[in-house]
Amino acid sequence: MEIFNVLAAASASFVFGAIWYMVLSDPWMTASGVARDADGKPLNSSNPRPYILSAISAIVVAGMMRHVLAASGVTSIPSGAIAWFGIGAFLIVLWIMMNNEFAGKPFQLTVIDGGYAVIGCTLMRVVLMAF
Repeated sequence: MEIFNVLAAASASFVFGAIWYMVLSDPWMTASGVARDADGKPLNSSNPRPYILSAISAIVVAGMMRHVLAASGVTSIPSGAIAWFGIGAFLIVLWIMMNNEFAGKPFQLTVIDGGYAVIGCTLMRVVLMAF
């Protein structure tokens, strides 16, 4: 049954990411420098690769998240959520910031992508803990 927990957590994070980036699509495309067509849509919007890789990544992250916190003895929703909020905020966001700074990207890109990392990780862990 654990695979269903992992798939549910990955799906929750993936769906949240879709909503997050739909709402923030214009500032994200501007900050990231994504090339757009005449209608303002990304030139690669018909390419399925980013979506496939994102879905696979969400499954792998949820699986590893389940493993790490099970091995560490975290068993409650609040402590699990706090732990993964911290991982998102203090590991993932800082790594994103380093990459963006060296690439000369605007800080707004770190805020947008980092916000998704923090909330997505927290949501993923809450779903894992709920089952």
